[in-house]
Formats: sequence, C-alpha cells, structure tokens
Amino acid sequence: MNVNIDTKFITLLGDPLRQSFAARMQNAGYEAAGLNMQYFYTVVDNEHLGDVVNGLRYMNFAGFAVTKPNKVKVLEYLDELDPLCRKMGASNTVVRTPEGKLVGYNTDGIGFYTSLVEEGKVDVENSVFFCFGAGGAGRAMCSVLAYKGAKKIYITDYFDEASESLVKDINENFAPVAEQVKKGDFSKLEESTVILNASGIGMGSHIGETPMPEEYIKEGMFFFDACYNPDKTQFLLNAEKKGCKILNGLGMSLYQGAAQIELWTGGKAPVEAMRKELLDIIAGK
Repeated sequence: MNVNIDTKFITLLGDPLRQSFAARMQNAGYEAAGLNMQYFYTVVDNEHLGDVVNGLRYMNFAGFAVTKPNKVKVLEYLDELDPLCRKMGASNTVVRTPEGKLVGYNTDGIGFYTSLVEEGKVDVENSVFFCFGAGGAGRAMCSVLAYKGAKKIYITDYFDEASESLVKDINENFAPVAEQVKKGDFSKLEESTVILNASGIGMGSHIGETPMPEEYIKEGMFFFDACYNPDKTQFLLNAEKKGCKILNGLGMSLYQGAAQIELWTGGKAPVEAMRKELLDIIAGK
C-alpha cells in the first residue's frame, strides 16, 4: 500500500502488542474497500497515553484503536463518549471528527453480540448466562448482554473483587440482571444455558486448561470462548464432546474490527475479506 499526503492513519495504542493480528486484518479490509488508509501499532502504556492521544488529535488520523492497559484511562483524554461506551466505562475505538474532536466508542461488546446472535443463533433475551472472567473481555461481553436484555448473567473471576465490581457496574448502569459467583462455586451452572469463557484460560501458557469441570456440562448448553487461537480450547472441546453447540471468538474479533472500520469511514466494512485474512493468519501460525 502506497502512503501519500492523503493517507488517513489508524494506530492501536497498547502494551504489549506483538501478539495482535489487528493490523493485518484491518489493512486487508482497507485494501478490499479501496480505502487510502493504513493501520499500525504504537506501544504505549497509561503513563504516556495522554501525550500520544493529544498528538494524534493534530495529525492526519481518522482515529485510533485502544487495547490493554489503556481502555479505561483513555476516557480522560476524549471529548465525547458514545452512550454504550460511557456506561461500560471503557473505549476500544476513538473517532477523530473533522473538527478535531475525539469521540470514544466500544465495539468489543457489539462484535461479541453480533457473533453470538448471527453465528451462534442465541436468543439473548431468553437465555441465562454464566461468564468466567470479569476483565476487559468479560466486561464488554456481559455489559452488552445486559444492554440487549439478557434474562440473567452470573459472573465469576479468579479475583472475587473483579467479579463483584463488574456486577455492581452492570446492575447500576445497565439493568439489575447480574449476580456475582464466588471463585470455585459452580452451582449456578445448573440453571445456565449459555456458558462464556472470557478468562483467557485455554490460550497461551494455559493451553489445555479449562475454567469449568467437565461434570457440569449438560446437553443443550451453548458454549462460547472469546479465544480463537487455538480455534478450539479445552473448554470448547469438552463441551463438543458432550454434544453441545460451540463457538469461538473469531467472529467477535472480526465483527468488532468491522464495526471500527464503519465508525472511522462511515462506509460498509468488507467483512469477508477481513475474515479470510484472519483465517490465513491463523493457518500460518
């Protein structure tokens, strides 16, 4: 891709970023759509985030993306927040307006919801959810479920303080549908229909592990894992073995990235070109 005076830039602000596939997926999308845009990485943490954001405000950027550990801190430097982003208390997408204003959005939850409903065919309003993990992914996933009318959401985490905080935020900012489950308590799985893994257990150094003992898996449950590398974590393999329907996080990543492109450009994202690039990346790994 040729960079010229008219090229609009996007950068991802976070640390670490070496594991990210975002640039390849996004740039494949820009190329497929015929957009003169370029996505690249900027390693930055909370300490210097404000300096970088203020610089981007005056440069040739359509906006920028945000990941760990900056999704909450970045709110301090933005001019406006989308209502969902404000309620979630975190932003992963910032649009720079023609006037130079920075407007925060969060597409993580929307990407998850789109994948869950369109690919998983889950009826959110009539489902009871049990979520392992109350970090960034769990916050986005559970918040959008409450926003979209989920019947009940049980949330647990390795750190009880994290699940307690997320439950409080959801019940105050969205709807009183969340309930904390203490670490190691699996009793609420009995009444749950959709089981979510947003804990990171099953990927990276935790490959082969699962947050959920096999004996709690029941036929008819739906299992979703935010991880997509490996494409089937132990969590999903165990569920599949018991005859349950499963879905990994590939679609979540794809649709959140597509939603970002649509916010930055105002046009339709080339979803299938982006999906192909993601699958090529994973195959290459």
